Amino acid sequence: MLRDFIRRRVFEPILTLLRLGIAPEKIALSLAFGLGLGIFPVLGLPTILCTVAAVSLRLNFAAIQLVNYLAVPLQLVLIIPFVRWGEYLVNAAPQSLSISGGLKLLAAGAVSAVIVLWSAILHAALGWGLAGPPFIYLVYLVLKPLVVKAARKSGRARRDGHATPGFSA
Repeated sequence: MLRDFIRRRVFEPILTLLRLGIAPEKIALSLAFGLGLGIFPVLGLPTILCTVAAVSLRLNFAAIQLVNYLAVPLQLVLIIPFVRWGEYLVNAAPQSLSISGGLKLLAAGAVSAVIVLWSAILHAALGWGLAGPPFIYLVYLVLKPLVVKAARKSGRARRDGHATPGFSA
């Protein structure tokens, strides 16, 4: 079930983009920015950041937003580590934070949650600010050869007259 989900929601759209003639390097960069910005530890901002990156860097909007969407669970898991990293960087005392406490604050209202958690949000953004850009670059370095390889395989399948499984030519 998870394997089918990943195939349908991740691999098939990437192969479709390759078949449309989008450069593998641009797809890899779109995926790297989608993941790196998708884990930005302020809820709601990754979508805006991904949109800005896609427009300003002329990246594939669908690819960057797909990965941004898929990164949400990782974003949630990394919020507190980013807060701790930011606190460490500015030598701030660790705040008492928990996922359940954060959810209770959000249930009371987003504005009040932002007011209460303002310093935690700043610390998390600072932590991501130091870790995020190198992470995006490393993800790009890992994905680029994989997407280039997929493009070669996809191209071979089309020249041979056989569609890749799960796609029509």
